[in-house]
Amino acid sequence: MDYDYIIVGAGSAGCVLANRLSKDPSIKVLLLEAGGKDNNPWIHIPVGYFKTLHNPNTDWCYKAEPDPGLNGRSLDWPRGKTLGGSSSINGLLYVRGQKEDYNHWAQLGNRGWSYDDVLPLFKRSETHEGGDTDLHGQDGELSVSLIRAKSEISEAFIDAAVEMGVPRTDDYNGENQEGAGYFHQTAKSGFRCSSAKAFLTPIKGKRDNLTVLTHAHTTGLAFASDAPKQVVGVNFIHQHAPKTARLRPGGEVILSAGAIGSPQILELSGIGQGQVLQNAGIGVRHELPGVGECLQDHLQIRLVYEVNVATLNDAINSFVHRMGIGLEYALKRTGPMSLGASQVAIFAKSMEGLETPDIQFHFQPLSADKPGIEMHPFSGFTSSVCQLRPESRGHIHINSPRSEDHPLIVPNYLSATADQLCAIRAVKFARAMTKTKALSPFIVREHVPVGPVETDEQHLEAARNIAQTIYHPTSTCRMGHDDQAVVDDRLRVHGIGGLRIADASIMPAIVSGNTNAPAIMIGEKASDMILQDRRSGAQKAA
Repeated sequence: MDYDYIIVGAGSAGCVLANRLSKDPSIKVLLLEAGGKDNNPWIHIPVGYFKTLHNPNTDWCYKAEPDPGLNGRSLDWPRGKTLGGSSSINGLLYVRGQKEDYNHWAQLGNRGWSYDDVLPLFKRSETHEGGDTDLHGQDGELSVSLIRAKSEISEAFIDAAVEMGVPRTDDYNGENQEGAGYFHQTAKSGFRCSSAKAFLTPIKGKRDNLTVLTHAHTTGLAFASDAPKQVVGVNFIHQHAPKTARLRPGGEVILSAGAIGSPQILELSGIGQGQVLQNAGIGVRHELPGVGECLQDHLQIRLVYEVNVATLNDAINSFVHRMGIGLEYALKRTGPMSLGASQVAIFAKSMEGLETPDIQFHFQPLSADKPGIEMHPFSGFTSSVCQLRPESRGHIHINSPRSEDHPLIVPNYLSATADQLCAIRAVKFARAMTKTKALSPFIVREHVPVGPVETDEQHLEAARNIAQTIYHPTSTCRMGHDDQAVVDDRLRVHGIGGLRIADASIMPAIVSGNTNAPAIMIGEKASDMILQDRRSGAQKAA
């Protein structure tokens, strides 16, 4: 079991890496996935996230610690546990973020990560339904499509944003993110296009140099006996037995286990903060204080309204209408079952003087207490708003030497004053939309938040009581050159040989939007750098 590259995690970035690195038949690649194959049919139906979230067969089912910023509430943190990772259970929303995000990464000293550097990588992955343009690709594996179901209330929501001064847009992934329009989805012909579907399925059984092992739970990294900071392989459990996959000379392990899994594997291997490791019963191999720190996530404040027009609540609560929805999808691959998590995207500025949007709306023509089929018994919609660039920082750390034990997740939501002020503005903005000429005729009542919400303090308290994660954890193995950085700008772990990280954990700062598309881009970028370094090493050896 000797390989040139061992990739841990078949998620958004890991599947890209497996595809790109194994393209050369002389390169032997192993892809390890702790979850199973993506053969659950609900994975491939866009609305199927209702069935895969909180399902232990497809979801790690993490739970954050009680959070003071949320009045002591503890939030569920779903992460994908199957081929495709979270791209197999997410809401299918394709958002790149703002070009300023990547320019900021580069300004922090991360060479090669500016917007001009990464745009070709986004394009390379993509086949966009809108066609080949300066900003979108037409030859990539990842299918990006336009919404296949619209509604009267969704149009009213867009018009309300326009009344609030937000321009209408057909492409928030364009030159200017600001705007109100419909989400683009990682879907093709009404089916989900996960990272596994895009990058693994087309090469399945066609590359003898690529081995994919599912139900392979990584327990830690293997190190050279004569070089304690040189990674030589991966230890894992497969078919109930401990195994080790080893690297060929010059090979590398790439952690793509995500913002929770990658720091956990580092800490289980003795890489991280000395005190954290010792408290967990792990010996310190390499002191790296940034591991598990600098955690960021998008916190969504979900407001719910009863309206006087039919929404998906009515259809889903009716047996006859549910059958009609199923029949439409079966025959045409259209209708509500072809929808991702949200219909309408709005990127807006919550106050004057901002150069770029600081809040994002996810509009759903349905309402429920939590994702699932138990819709409210009235016609309703959900107006979810999140802060794009939170300043609050949390952490993720192990507290046990056992790899099967979940690490402690401490988000520290709304701990920064700037985030509290933005939450107040965001709730006010969302509520003001319901007073516009476009949307107010449809509003019957505000269902959530409850109670009086008039003062700034009451707006903040409402946010603390109703906000939920939008499932975008990042930055726990952040890229950079300061004392909190874990990887350099070529994604090599500081102070450790033969080890890189390529997933959302390396983001120096969270992007202004959903994180799946950027994670796929990170996989593309990592594969380029790995192959460049391989060629460079071969030339030096010659």
